[in-house]
Amino acid sequence: MGRTERGGVRDVSGAAGGAGAAPSRPATLRIHATVGVHPHHVNELVAGDYERLRELASHPRVVAYGEIGLDYVKEYSPAPLQRSHFAAQVELAQELGLPLVIHDREAHADTLAILRAAGSLASGGVMHCFSGDVALAEEVLELGFYISIPGVVTFKTAETMREAVARVPLERLLLETDGPFLAPVPYRGKRNEPAFLPWIAAKVAEIKGCSIDEVAQATTTNARRLFSLPPAAGAAK
Repeated sequence: MGRTERGGVRDVSGAAGGAGAAPSRPATLRIHATVGVHPHHVNELVAGDYERLRELASHPRVVAYGEIGLDYVKEYSPAPLQRSHFAAQVELAQELGLPLVIHDREAHADTLAILRAAGSLASGGVMHCFSGDVALAEEVLELGFYISIPGVVTFKTAETMREAVARVPLERLLLETDGPFLAPVPYRGKRNEPAFLPWIAAKVAEIKGCSIDEVAQATTTNARRLFSLPPAAGAAK
């Protein structure tokens, strides 16, 4: 947590198994949660779990519903079951008025189809750990969603992602770690953490031809807007 704060990060949001207690943290670092069942684990859902999810997602520190979606790479849960629970959780998130955090691995067409079938997604959402190309980015933007860029953008092989970043307006981008995975260069292969966000911001700034401060300010504003986060302590109003 100390490294996170020293890296300039003031709000941390992440998936939570429960929303009761927050870990010990520096006084100026605020922890938020998202609630949802990852596609790897939807085969573990039993009767009554959706009511429990509704209860957890109603906690005041929960700022979004997710990550939920489809994963056709590992397919720990059967694809038809993933699609069924993805649609059901999108519906629950809409009822709760929470933005969506979407997991999509090699399932672009089905992910978009389920989101479109849900109708108006008034609370919006974000395509977490974006892994697509310019065409997918444009379809995600048409949904009114944000696109979140992970440390992969710093990898030599990520030219397709960099092309998408170049095309997506800065006001529609977020940054993320996806810790403990996908640490950016120069930490690739090590445990990822929020303190590494500045390296992702630096790469996005390089692609966009702007300053790191511009990227930091824009993506912070975007995250606060999407997740309805309060302004940072001492921030100008």
